[in-house]
Amino acid sequence: MRLKEEGHINFIFIFSIACLLMVVIFMLSIVLGSADVNIQTVFNAILNYDSTNVDHNIIVDIRIPRVIGALLVGTALAVSGAGIQSVTRNSLADPGLIGLNSGAALMIALTYAFSLSVSFEKLIFTSFLGAMIGGTMVIMIGRSKRGGFNSTRLILAGAAISALLSALSQAVALFFRLNQSITYWSSGGVSATTWKQIYIGSPIVIIVVVLFILISRHLSILNLGESVAKGLGQNVKLIQFVTLLLSMLLAGIAVAIVGQIAFVGLMVPHIARFLVGTDYKKVIPLTAVMGGSLVLAADTVARLMGESPVSAIISFIGVPYFLYLIKKRGRTI
Repeated sequence: MRLKEEGHINFIFIFSIACLLMVVIFMLSIVLGSADVNIQTVFNAILNYDSTNVDHNIIVDIRIPRVIGALLVGTALAVSGAGIQSVTRNSLADPGLIGLNSGAALMIALTYAFSLSVSFEKLIFTSFLGAMIGGTMVIMIGRSKRGGFNSTRLILAGAAISALLSALSQAVALFFRLNQSITYWSSGGVSATTWKQIYIGSPIVIIVVVLFILISRHLSILNLGESVAKGLGQNVKLIQFVTLLLSMLLAGIAVAIVGQIAFVGLMVPHIARFLVGTDYKKVIPLTAVMGGSLVLAADTVARLMGESPVSAIISFIGVPYFLYLIKKRGRTI
């Protein structure tokens, strides 16, 4: 009982630190940029907005939607990765590595090919549909005949399907002359995030994260293995289906907002489990906060570097971490 209470206190402490760090990064992201502003100007813009003030327009119309968009995308990708890793029991699983992001990007390319004027609602739907197609293809190939997931097959299938779908996206872009539009989605960036995207995307991401928290106990049991979960009376097929569906929806929303960003869903759940253990009731909230903070910090750095692609900034961390995981867990995957 005492150990349980100590673990709970430890989680509260770690989660509080993560939230505090997110707030600090949030404020720095609003203040820093090509046009630096001070904290007082930020509060004045929020509380006493003046449309004739250039700094107020920068803060309200550009900076705040951008930082909220980065938080949403980071949360969506990180929680999506945690869900996929729990279902597949594969520590290398990530929305960008198992075909979700590339599938979503392909559907967005096809959507723009037939209509240059597309509503954000339609982008979310087509992106979600593409994530489902890409993810389903990888999971069907990666699933072993005995009913479980073969880690090696899953990673290889993810690499192959992602490459195929990305190539198809480029082919669509070349054929319909959409290179400029597709470059934005492939590079990944939140500079063009609008309030409309925030209003539509925020409720969906929040609801899905809450649903993940509600099923977190089942994810913790599923993480022990399908045989153990079935022995404890869990409906494994239903849990896997719901988890993958929610993960695909989060990945689809992220791609609809910023394009393809990999490794967030790979790294953040690992760090969260290292800090608080494998109880997904703790992992999911911490993953959500840390994922948002990571993408927000990366976007701030990218902005200070002259609007470099966010995906490139994250890859500088993600690729070495991915190679580290392969070396560390290579015997078991």
